[in-house]
Amino acid sequence: MTEQESAVSEWWTTSIIDMEPGKIAFRGHPIESLIGTVSFAEMIWLMVRGGRPSAVQASLLEAALVAGVDHGPQAPSIAAARMAATCGVGLNNVMATGVNMLGDVHGGAGEQCAELLLSVEARLSDPAGGQPLEAAVSAAMDDWRAERGKIIPGFGHRFHRPVDPRGPRLMELVREAAKTGEVSGRFADIGEAVQTEIGAKRGTPIAMNIDGATAVIFCELGFPPPLSRGLFCLSRSVGILAHGWEQMQQGGRNKGPMPPSILPTFKPENTED
Repeated sequence: MTEQESAVSEWWTTSIIDMEPGKIAFRGHPIESLIGTVSFAEMIWLMVRGGRPSAVQASLLEAALVAGVDHGPQAPSIAAARMAATCGVGLNNVMATGVNMLGDVHGGAGEQCAELLLSVEARLSDPAGGQPLEAAVSAAMDDWRAERGKIIPGFGHRFHRPVDPRGPRLMELVREAAKTGEVSGRFADIGEAVQTEIGAKRGTPIAMNIDGATAVIFCELGFPPPLSRGLFCLSRSVGILAHGWEQMQQGGRNKGPMPPSILPTFKPENTED
């Protein structure tokens, strides 16, 4: 190989795939040995993390992915996908439209909650002197609000009050996994302590929502916070695909966010002469 050829070959380097004519291997595993033997959740773990999860870890990851697939057309990501489907674009464009709606406000709370949970855990395990759980939670929440505002991500839901039906079931699965020793249960403790602290300060119970519960799972499984958002995007892509395809079957052209018979309210700007 010439120096130029070597430079071209090394332009991209990857430990994920070894591919050449007649060969495809992911993380050292030939594709033919994976097809029919691993689940999609296990494949995600292998590709993103390397290695293979245990059966309990894979089941917990899959539960988190299943829980977040959809929340109906009132979710901006789903609504945008359905509108795109009426605009004459392909299904891939429909899916991209929906996924591109997932940002810090809609879709990013899981990543943010994972950051908060890890900040509490760091206080608990500080070699200089770990804090008790309640004190660590209170301090982490105070720091969070001082830096990022009053909203604590992963808790509360505009529709599901006082319980998000997805949260308790996911936490139940975390507790079951902790009994096997496959996860520690430490982040489940932290998540529930944060939930209790918020409820106590506001005077009413608050739901741990899908973002909080999946953040607990991803932290228990050792995924860094940014992957919480990436994994949520994978999960929600299923709902985006389903809604986009359904809308294509229903038809409709150029559907906007409201029926044509309802017009947005016009409010002239207050201007000075």
